[in-house]
Amino acid sequence: MTDVQNQPESPKLRRQVIRARRNRRLLLMAVLFLVAGLAYTAYWWSYDRFWVRTDNAYVTGNLVPVKAQATGIITHVLVEETQYVNKGDVVLRLQEHLARAALGKAKGELGQTVRRIAALFATRRQSGEKLAARTARLDLVRHDLVRYRQATPSGAVSQQIMQNAMDQMHALESEVRETQAEYDALTAQVGGTSVMEHPAVELAASQFIDAYLEYNRQQIRAPVSGYVAKRKAQVGDRVTPGSQLMTIVPLDHLWVEANLRETEVRHVQPGQSALVSVDLYGKSYTFHGVVEGLVPGTGSAFALLPPDNSTGNFIHIVERVPVRIGLPMDELRRQPIRPGLSTVTSINIKEPGKSTWTSLATASGQDYETDVFEDEFSTAQVMAEEIILKNLVWDSEHTPAEQGRQAKPIKARDNNPPISKVKTDANAS
Repeated sequence: MTDVQNQPESPKLRRQVIRARRNRRLLLMAVLFLVAGLAYTAYWWSYDRFWVRTDNAYVTGNLVPVKAQATGIITHVLVEETQYVNKGDVVLRLQEHLARAALGKAKGELGQTVRRIAALFATRRQSGEKLAARTARLDLVRHDLVRYRQATPSGAVSQQIMQNAMDQMHALESEVRETQAEYDALTAQVGGTSVMEHPAVELAASQFIDAYLEYNRQQIRAPVSGYVAKRKAQVGDRVTPGSQLMTIVPLDHLWVEANLRETEVRHVQPGQSALVSVDLYGKSYTFHGVVEGLVPGTGSAFALLPPDNSTGNFIHIVERVPVRIGLPMDELRRQPIRPGLSTVTSINIKEPGKSTWTSLATASGQDYETDVFEDEFSTAQVMAEEIILKNLVWDSEHTPAEQGRQAKPIKARDNNPPISKVKTDANAS
């Protein structure tokens, strides 16, 4: 009995055992692969096929540039990169000596122009009074000439007196015409307006406002609130209007630009939800975004050097269409991110969305408007009006506005006989 148990197993039986064991393992592996395949197919059919995913997606936002609005030399740099600034904070200062001198010159020219135009109005009023006086003297001579003409046949008035009256009337007519011409010339300069509304005063006021804006913008302010980045300004640099000085990045309004293949955007519509996983946080946090719109063109259409497929060197490449995905502000504040970060973005195309012709993106928020320059012009206008009123000459009869009011031209009275008729009657007598 012991000899049978200790007898070695035959090679043929050993091969059969190994083959059976291997078949069982292969069957088990096949079953596992089949189950996994069925599970993945069920998962894809019920869930995954309704999602469009891409890792060609990046965080972006409004990078607000800070540029010089005036010419000058930088004397103070008040902020540094990574610092947070509020809207309206002074971030740079320029040397203001030349701007201050130009402002004083414009102020003096405005006051001088106001006084010169006010003098024109006064000269016009003086010319009007002179015209009225000479017209009154002409009317008196005309009346006397009529009486002389009536008394001449009886011999009560001599021909010499009649001739003297005629000569005096001719002289007065010339003086009236001369004064009327002077009055008309002054009316052409100041008529139909007032001192404050005169074109010369308005031009000088505009030049003063321009000089004030140049002076006020020697202090460069932050247009929006955000973090300072890419500071290029250095003390001693000479800047001109349009010079790039730094960039301010508001981190409370960011979005994702997902570049989807043109074969994947067929069912992508605004309003669909999206899951955004930023590489900064990995899988520990997922942002919940919303598709706001599709960019009206592929990336190649807006490239600096767009491809020209008509040259003959053509290779078919699947283009990508940028899709804008908005991120909630509350999530951005809890989990801050930066523009340029890489993401893995998934869009749920099963959800009903809006037409691709619509867009949910809105130009609203503090990074789409700024009011830091709003009070500059109104302040300059108030200052210009104060200078104008200060240089206006006040009198007891007129206010400054009334001093510039156009006076009506003085004309001869209708009941006076025409000059030609007076001459004819006198010669006939």
